[in-house]
Amino acid sequence: MTVMKYVIVLFSAGIVLMSCNNKAAREAEIKMAKQHVVDSMRAVAAKKRTIDSMRMVEAHHAQVNNQPAEAEKKKKGWSGTAKGAAIGAGTGAVAGAVIDKKHGEGAVVGGLIGAGVGAATGAVIDSKHKKKKKKTTQ
Repeated sequence: MTVMKYVIVLFSAGIVLMSCNNKAAREAEIKMAKQHVVDSMRAVAAKKRTIDSMRMVEAHHAQVNNQPAEAEKKKKGWSGTAKGAAIGAGTGAVAGAVIDKKHGEGAVVGGLIGAGVGAATGAVIDSKHKKKKKKTTQ
């Protein structure tokens, strides 16, 4: 039985030593991973500073050359006329379907009338915005 005790003690000591060794290795891996994250964050920050400085130089050159900067460029999108036509068509189709006993015909007629009215309204609003913008730039 004493031999068995020695085997168990040696086996237990081996497991304890191996677990301690693994703990040190894990801590070293964790430390390396943390350092890698810090290095990555520093690299991203350096790239961001470079991009920001390039944008500042570009904006300065645009001002010198009397060109509009990036922020002043007109955004592309739907015109007021197109928005008005789409909204009017939808509203007219719903109203026509509700009002007329023949829901399909009412939706078609209401959609066409709504699109026409919406497009006209959108065109009027667009012209007012253009006049207002023209006055502010002068």
